[in-house]
Amino acid sequence: MTAKIPAIIDCDPGHDDVMGILLGARTMDLKGITTVFGNASLPKTTKNARYAVEVAGLEHIPIAAGYDRPLLREDESADDGAGAHGKTGLDGPVIHEPTVPILEEHAVDFIYRTAKETENLHLIPVGPMTNIGAAIRRYPDIVDHITEISLMGGSTTMGNATAVAEFNIWADAEAAHIIFTSGIPIKMVGLNVTRQVNATPAYRKQIRDMGSRTAVAVADMLDFYSERLKILYGLPGGSMHDPLAVAALIDPNILTFESMHVAIELAGTNTYGMTVCDYRGRRTDTGEPRGEKPNAEVAVAVDADRFWKLFLDILQTYP
Repeated sequence: MTAKIPAIIDCDPGHDDVMGILLGARTMDLKGITTVFGNASLPKTTKNARYAVEVAGLEHIPIAAGYDRPLLREDESADDGAGAHGKTGLDGPVIHEPTVPILEEHAVDFIYRTAKETENLHLIPVGPMTNIGAAIRRYPDIVDHITEISLMGGSTTMGNATAVAEFNIWADAEAAHIIFTSGIPIKMVGLNVTRQVNATPAYRKQIRDMGSRTAVAVADMLDFYSERLKILYGLPGGSMHDPLAVAALIDPNILTFESMHVAIELAGTNTYGMTVCDYRGRRTDTGEPRGEKPNAEVAVAVDADRFWKLFLDILQTYP
């Protein structure tokens, strides 16, 4: 039997973040969950992570809180309930006050310590990239202890925070720049593929009909999230952004990747936070890339049916 990949999920729960936690906890050796500002304020995202592990019986997974704002800029991420995730960041289910503790250790220190102690560690940032960027800056040798980063962020096409910038990158583009220039192998799972995988009414009914405590909570989350995305973007269901970054490490047949150079736009008046993906291909005479050397594997296609089979099968295992 193949050993499970050791990983840390760095997140800002957020409905789809919870889906990523549920998928990762059963398919990986999940060393911890670290939280960051983003879909809501840090106290709210941390509470939501604690709630998620309690609902699903995952209290053994340590949780460490991280940054409550970007590295350099003012926090412009919305925390007013107008976005996809509501005022709590996890509107929909009735959220009890969680009792599971969080570590006293800051997320950045937890990430570094775990990287030093764990062979083959993978990082899965699915919120703003602040914690990971700060870890690389504070502990430069961490790059020698991370096997790969699979991140949900960016896009080869459109944005959602702005016309061209996806939220997780836009929320702290300087931190994202640190990651993409770190030399750590990267899988980038962006909006161009994640918006093709939606929690339609049929999938949500299938989840609710499972009847378990976790499945009902997930159905409540996805009902609210789906309705918000229908209003905001006209989508047929809640986009499964974050669990796809987990799935990218679990089943190589769910996503198709192409090697590209990805630059993070830091200075553009209208393009701050854009992932500039160079997919011009290679020269036919030399085989060299037409632009800069690729620094990421970028998702370009997704098998939505295969993802849903994996996710639904995993959800069946929860109480």
